[in-house]
Amino acid sequence: QMWVKDSGGGSVQVGGSLRLSCAASDPAYSGNCLGWFRQAPGKEREAVAFIYTPTGQTIYGDSVKGRFQISKDDVKQTVNLQMDNLQQDDTAVYTCAARNSGICLRAPEMTPSRMTSWAQGTQVTVSS
Repeated sequence: QMWVKDSGGGSVQVGGSLRLSCAASDPAYSGNCLGWFRQAPGKEREAVAFIYTPTGQTIYGDSVKGRFQISKDDVKQTVNLQMDNLQQDDTAVYTCAARNSGICLRAPEMTPSRMTSWAQGTQVTVSS
């Protein structure tokens, strides 16, 4: 059974850091593309960062490049998102998702409809 479950998040001041984690079942983790979308109030869901578990290939949205880093732990079948230098525009609900149809596509092509499994989401709030 494919499932993903995210955790982490919380509140932080501008310039601070947070770490999100996404645990996955074996069918969801192995050989798949996993990562995060985020959605702020009144905005469309945005692709944030993804990793292809067989190779470690990573994909980042333009707005987070250089500040966020996605990594994987094959033993724990977990994907982690380290978010540094957080800004108020990063405030959103972050949701982990898995795509079991091959490699990760470029960030603009990583649309919600391409994903197979979704976690419940976690709130990230950045305040000044």
